[in-house]
Order: sequence, then structure tokens, then C-alpha cells
Amino acid sequence: MIAVLTMPKSIEITKTRLRAERKPLLEAQDVLFQRALESGADTSGIVKEKQRLRDITKITATELNELKELAA
Repeated sequence: MIAVLTMPKSIEITKTRLRAERKPLLEAQDVLFQRALESGADTSGIVKEKQRLRDITKITATELNELKELAA
């Protein structure tokens, strides 16, 4: 049996992969954030990076070719 991937299913597969890839990156940013708070350092760069990582799963692709570009 051949699996047929629809665009919504392809987007969900891509989101799942992106979430797995960003998890350790977000955890590392959490550590940096805690250390910055403890030392009274500026956290704005860390907050910005964490938001960028969260926004990675906001996929606006409408064609499979666009999703393939995300995989690269």
C-alpha cells in the first residue's frame, strides 16, 4: 500500500520534526535565561531567540516544495 501525503498531514509531520529539533535549543535558552536572571544580566536577546524558536512551527507553506525547503 502506498501512503498518500496530503498537505495538512505533511505540515503536521514537518511541525513534529521541527518541535523535536528545537526542544534542546529551547532548553539551552532556558538555562541561559535563568543564569542571566540570577546575575542580573540583560535577558532581551534570550527572550528574542526563544520567541524565534517558538515561531518556527508557524508554517505558512501552501505547496509541498515549500515544505521541502524547510527540511533543508
